[in-house]
Amino acid sequence: QVQLVESGGGLVQAGGSLRLSCATFGITFSTYTMSWYRQAPGQQRELVASISSGGSTNYADSLTGRSTISRDSAKNTVYLQVNSLKPEDTAIYYCNALRKGLNPKYDIEFWGQGTQVTVSS
Repeated sequence: QVQLVESGGGLVQAGGSLRLSCATFGITFSTYTMSWYRQAPGQQRELVASISSGGSTNYADSLTGRSTISRDSAKNTVYLQVNSLKPEDTAIYYCNALRKGLNPKYDIEFWGQGTQVTVSS
């Protein structure tokens, strides 16, 4: 059974930092691109950061310079460190695992249940 289990969310003051973790179970971790998305109330889910199986990273403009995504293959876990948090970073943060097939219909994708991050001003 595949599970993506996020942790590390919570309430933090503006300017503070958080480290989110996503432990994965039941997937061949090394073959998946791992990503963090977030969804604020009334907003669409948006990509925050991603890291490929080879370690290449990509960040949303709003978090460039303030965040670091990393992965630990020994622990089958992906992390997101976010610094200098702002109230507009308040959202539910979701972990995503994606393995692309040769054809999009063969893509395999899983989501975690999300972890709430609330930044107070």
